[in-house]
Amino acid sequence: MVNVGDKASSRRRAVARGQVHMASETIQALSQGNTPKGDVLAVARVAGIQAAKKTAELIPLCHPLPLTSASVSFQIEEDHIGIESTVETVGQTGVEMEALTACSVAALTIYDMCKSLDRLMVIGSVALWEKEGGRSGVWKREQ
Repeated sequence: MVNVGDKASSRRRAVARGQVHMASETIQALSQGNTPKGDVLAVARVAGIQAAKKTAELIPLCHPLPLTSASVSFQIEEDHIGIESTVETVGQTGVEMEALTACSVAALTIYDMCKSLDRLMVIGSVALWEKEGGRSGVWKREQ
């Protein structure tokens, strides 16, 4: 692991986004709560938050961090579900990996819960969109 012991603690925040592309029929079933496994987005939200909390267990050499906040939200579009995760902490290293892990696991959960309806789903565009804190300050991906 990288030694962060000499770094000053600061408020850290990261935002990641991703998408799960699927058929319009699958989006309609998901939106109406008509999927075999239940409320897809509620389960995916909890899965993403749990994943953020367990990132250091999943990613080798990633520092375990005391998270102060983790959220996952969804945007239902015509051909995909947009996912956004936001993670915060006060610490000596950033939460980019936690935000990316939350977004990825939420996407995987959507896929798992809808795979019986749509085998052509595609998970994509998972990326860091914003980060704040530490020496590098504020960074935002250009739209």
